[in-house]
Amino acid sequence: HVQLVESGGGSVQDGGSLTLSCAPSGLDVSANNMAWFRQAPGQQREGVAVIYKGTTTASYETSVKGRFTISRDSAKNELYLQMNNLKPWDAAVYYCAAGFRYTASGSALDARRWNIWGQGTQVTVSS
Repeated sequence: HVQLVESGGGSVQDGGSLTLSCAPSGLDVSANNMAWFRQAPGQQREGVAVIYKGTTTASYETSVKGRFTISRDSAKNELYLQMNNLKPWDAAVYYCAAGFRYTASGSALDARRWNIWGQGTQVTVSS
């Protein structure tokens, strides 16, 4: 039974930084595609970043490119999201995701392609 546990959320001011962590149980972060999503109140869940299995190759949502970095620590079996220069519109509940479903087409940042989710961690950014 796979479980994903996020941590590291909090409140920061505009321009601040946070690092989110995801600690899976029953899953090897290096052997699986892993992702971060976020969901603001009243909004759909949005893909933020994906890191592909066995590589350091990553994809990012356009608005976070150059500010966010997804990474993994294989020794600790953890996934991270380093978030710099946070803006008020980055505020959301952030979710770690696994269980990627391969399809013939479509974006890896589409939430419908992932079926294992953590409980989420809240990020608040004040202006």
